[in-house]
Amino acid sequence: MIVCGDDGLAHRLAAELRGVHGERVTLVVPPDERTARPPVVGRARGTSGLLDRMVSAAVARAGGSGGHGAGAGSTPGPGPGPGPGGNVDGPDGARMVEAAAVTEVTLAEAGVERAAALALVYDDDETNIRAALTARRLNPRIRLVLRLYNRRLGQHIEELLDQAAALATGDGTVGAVDASTTVLSDADTAAPALAASAIAGTTKVVQTDGLLLRAVERLPAGVGHVPAPGLCTLALLSATSTDPAGADGSEGSGEHGPRLLPDDDEVRRAAGRATVVLEQVSFADERGAAANGRGVGGVVPLGSLFSRRLRWSLAGIVGCVLALAVALWVVTGIHPLRAFYLTLLDMFAIDDPALGESLGRQILQLLSGLVGLLLLPVLLAAVLEALGTFRTASALRRPPRGLGGHVVLLGLGKIGTRVLTRLRELQIPVVCVESDPEARGLATARRLRVPVVLGDVTEEGVLEAAKIHRAHVLLAVTSADTTNLEAVLYARSVRPDLRVVLRLYDDDFATAVYRTLRAAHPHARTRSRSVTHLAAPAFAGAMLGRQILGAIPVERRVLLFAAVDVAGHPELEGRTVSAAFRAGAWRVLALEGRTDVPPDHVLQKEDRVVVAATRRGLAELG
Repeated sequence: MIVCGDDGLAHRLAAELRGVHGERVTLVVPPDERTARPPVVGRARGTSGLLDRMVSAAVARAGGSGGHGAGAGSTPGPGPGPGPGGNVDGPDGARMVEAAAVTEVTLAEAGVERAAALALVYDDDETNIRAALTARRLNPRIRLVLRLYNRRLGQHIEELLDQAAALATGDGTVGAVDASTTVLSDADTAAPALAASAIAGTTKVVQTDGLLLRAVERLPAGVGHVPAPGLCTLALLSATSTDPAGADGSEGSGEHGPRLLPDDDEVRRAAGRATVVLEQVSFADERGAAANGRGVGGVVPLGSLFSRRLRWSLAGIVGCVLALAVALWVVTGIHPLRAFYLTLLDMFAIDDPALGESLGRQILQLLSGLVGLLLLPVLLAAVLEALGTFRTASALRRPPRGLGGHVVLLGLGKIGTRVLTRLRELQIPVVCVESDPEARGLATARRLRVPVVLGDVTEEGVLEAAKIHRAHVLLAVTSADTTNLEAVLYARSVRPDLRVVLRLYDDDFATAVYRTLRAAHPHARTRSRSVTHLAAPAFAGAMLGRQILGAIPVERRVLLFAAVDVAGHPELEGRTVSAAFRAGAWRVLALEGRTDVPPDHVLQKEDRVVVAATRRGLAELG
């Protein structure tokens, strides 16, 4: 496996492939990558940590050994002969090639002609596309995984590279299994999990063809109302505290940590722990909710054309007209409709003066004329406000007065834009804060008619403009760790009980921040999420030829949902659905878009199933 990248996703993916799946990995990074903010990657197999592996690598290089011994379930990569960019051993145990650009020479040095899969996870779409075209020419049978933000372009590139592979290999089939091309986006992969982390009780959704599943947290038995059981129990949450993130924000271990995919006996024994249960959602409900969320930006609502003060003024004038008409009917005794008609004529000054009429009729005519004079400025204000509303319909909105219970979203970059879209699909009110007036997410916010505050979140008054004192959640997903942390600390000074979710690059730093915030604010919920941590399993599954449908975070662990062909898997083929279940590893959820599969159904080789699995369980399933 070859991984090429220039940020933390490349290191996380390399660690995922080597430590979880036991693959030989070559990591291609820029020459200064190791000195620019070293990433903290996942633990490899065994108990040794990242620091131990870095020390071992340094000692091995100092002793002239030139590399590491093979870890459990892995073998050394290709020979580390000197190349144009230099070969070293990375801190995650992978062979590392340092190169400023992914050229033909660099790919050849990394062993692209002998590799089974290549992941291009640079932060620039053009760089990934150029490298993918070169790699497909050098090895038509290699499996390609590209990280692209432009989804429409990604679809065309995927079709192009699959067609090139089919023609070069002579298979005649576009998208052959061993030469497939998969285009993924870390933003699309992580956005649902980030949105779900921000809102307590918001569903965590996994979507596949004809099937929509969601995971919801449920209270322990005996605490509050216990709802009806779902399709299955996905996890038992931590027993360390009422806050499911545990005492230190880590994954937890032993009986106090989260237990993924427990069996029925284990669920019954753990009666005092909260659970994560899988439920099915109908497409009609989801489409209706999404349509309602998207409809906010389609047509300007009638109520938003006029301010509340103007609407009250119009209502007052209408009430005066009705009162005058009733008074005229009572005074003169004419028909009510004629009284209303005469009142309108008097208002618009197009009736004859009431000369010779009774005193009451003359007074009512004068009052009607006065109301007509008051109506003119109100009508003018209504016209001006309507024109102004239509003129600014395409402009950014300001947070309305009285807004509360909303999500304050910091950052409208790649991740923030996807999270914003996801929150609006769930019909959750959002106020965005962005410092760059040219940010790519501003167009999305304008289309969805989401209020935006332009300004640096670290400056005083910006969060106040976003109504942080009445917000429900603060979701900080900017690319700067210090900005996210400063915003969270300031928001906590305003609202100590505010729920916060912040995106931090370094896992150790995130854990330290979590512990400190939890100690300072024990009654508030804090979550720290790493986009690379959430996205790496999907990229690793694609490199291994698996279709990862989604990932759901369970505290600080990840549960994967994948589509698997039964053929070629002895753990599934010929077994019943209940017999194919392995506690703590994987569980069959659906068959060909159906969840009503009986437990005694025998899986055939032509079946395609949706499974929930841990990362290691998916690796063992092969």
